[in-house]
Amino acid sequence: MRAGPVLHTIAGAVTAVVLAPLALPGYVLRYDMTFVPRQPMTWEMVAPADALPRAVPLDAVVSAANVVVPGWLLQRIALVAIVYLAALGAARLLPTGRLLPRVVAALAFAWTPFLAERLLLGQWALLLAYACLPWLIIAARDVRDGRKGGLPRLIVAAGPAALTPTGGLIALVTVAVLLPLRRRVTAAALAAVTALNAPWLVAALTSPAGGASDPEGVAQFAARAENWAGTLVALLGTGGIWNAQTVPASRESVLAPLVTLVLLAVALPGLRELRRRLPDVADRLFVLAAGGFVLALAGITPAAGLLEWAVVHVPGGGLLRDGQKFLIPYTLVLALGFALGAELIAARLARRWDPASGRALLAAAALLPVMLLPDLAFGAMGQLKPVRYPADWEAVARLVSAGPGEVLSLPFEGYQRYGWAGGVVIRDPAPRFLDVPVLMNDALRVGPVTVDGESPRAGAVGALLASGRPASAAGTRWVLVAEGGQKLDNSVLSGLRLVYDGRYLQLWENPSAPAVLKVADSGRRAAALVAHLLAASVVISGILSLLLLGSRSWYRPRTYRTGEERSWPNWPRSLLRRSPGASSGSSECSRRPAP
Repeated sequence: MRAGPVLHTIAGAVTAVVLAPLALPGYVLRYDMTFVPRQPMTWEMVAPADALPRAVPLDAVVSAANVVVPGWLLQRIALVAIVYLAALGAARLLPTGRLLPRVVAALAFAWTPFLAERLLLGQWALLLAYACLPWLIIAARDVRDGRKGGLPRLIVAAGPAALTPTGGLIALVTVAVLLPLRRRVTAAALAAVTALNAPWLVAALTSPAGGASDPEGVAQFAARAENWAGTLVALLGTGGIWNAQTVPASRESVLAPLVTLVLLAVALPGLRELRRRLPDVADRLFVLAAGGFVLALAGITPAAGLLEWAVVHVPGGGLLRDGQKFLIPYTLVLALGFALGAELIAARLARRWDPASGRALLAAAALLPVMLLPDLAFGAMGQLKPVRYPADWEAVARLVSAGPGEVLSLPFEGYQRYGWAGGVVIRDPAPRFLDVPVLMNDALRVGPVTVDGESPRAGAVGALLASGRPASAAGTRWVLVAEGGQKLDNSVLSGLRLVYDGRYLQLWENPSAPAVLKVADSGRRAAALVAHLLAASVVISGILSLLLLGSRSWYRPRTYRTGEERSWPNWPRSLLRRSPGASSGSSECSRRPAP
């Protein structure tokens, strides 16, 4: 059996176990994950009128994809791609000629606390960057070595990562760190990835929101302890997310830190081996991982004061508040080190005892991430169960479309619990469901603390409502009232006319609303549109280049030889089979000289 089909099978099996509830109809709605049946394309998704571009170009890409793919299918494609590509990418990146260590790497990267916690927080777009990182590194190595099709593969791998500002920033830094300076191909790669980041960069630079964030967010979004071992050990185990509600119960176990220490102990010799086998990029990967880990830890160190200054005075500095998300490179390096460490230990056992002991150890190493985090299985034990949108949403969307105008969404909370969604906290679906601008609160409540948002308009409306004035004073044509959340006082709706009264939604019309919508000015719109078209053209050019180069250009396997095959004489051939084209010689991959 060839290694390729086996790795695809393993990646598929892991994906099926993690995302099993997605076999049911409906939508998985959790926090930031709010897919809708058909997300309309609006200028707010391209050039937000008065807010920072946190979902640029993500929302525009989803809207474009919804033209041909319904929301329920698009969500499943995205989530399956995350787990499947993460598992397969880590296995392909691991510098070994053997199959079982690649299986260890696949599970070590696709079954992690980081993936579980960010998935439960609904940050699927960030996890696309997570899944694309191994492929981006593979492509960057090909670019370094002058392999055919390396630059187009790098562009295609960086494209999904750049759907969010954080993912795009990680992709850009990865390319800058891995590629050598003073080479034309490096300049081309950096220019291409910068172009992929252009939509959110242009929107941020031209935004009237200014780019400053609430410094209180540094403390609220800082990494946190998950058990008795403290925050540092939580981060070392790739956990430590700020939201306690998205932490799997197994992370609070007294045994979790001990298993983490075992994982680290196995990974340490593996990292030395990684440096020996990948002398061209290993040190650069370590720098990338260390930098991400320092950012993740910064919020709980004296450096938190520096972060608070940055989020106030540096445009876009708010990206650094939630530092734990920058653990992505560290998580990948840890997975590679753990797989290589397990391979070394298995080889020693095979030499001292028999090959069966080595096989048993690698099997145990592959299952260790599952033992450490059993409640990621079956959609985090049912937490990713799909639900259906009530018919009220379609009815309101038709009414608003017939009389376009800005909508004020009440209760004025960006994240709410809806009875029809099982009481799970989700981001207000109105901005994605309705084909008009929706004014909602962009502040975030973390326990008893409220972290201010960046939208001046949302802040002003929040202050207006808090002072006891009616919603009609906000000047929007429509007021949408959702069931659940805070109970509204009747005075809030004074001066409004009820247009639709459903089980879960009410739509009120404001007779005194101005006829003109607040939109981004034409100059900002033009700049944002050009940036989106530039990014799209770069991705399309990368895909077309790979198509012209042929099917083999999409992934060109490398050959490895570790020098340990003689220690495993009785292993089945399928477990010892090297990658296609493997040959005797150095432990390094075969490379072509750089041009």
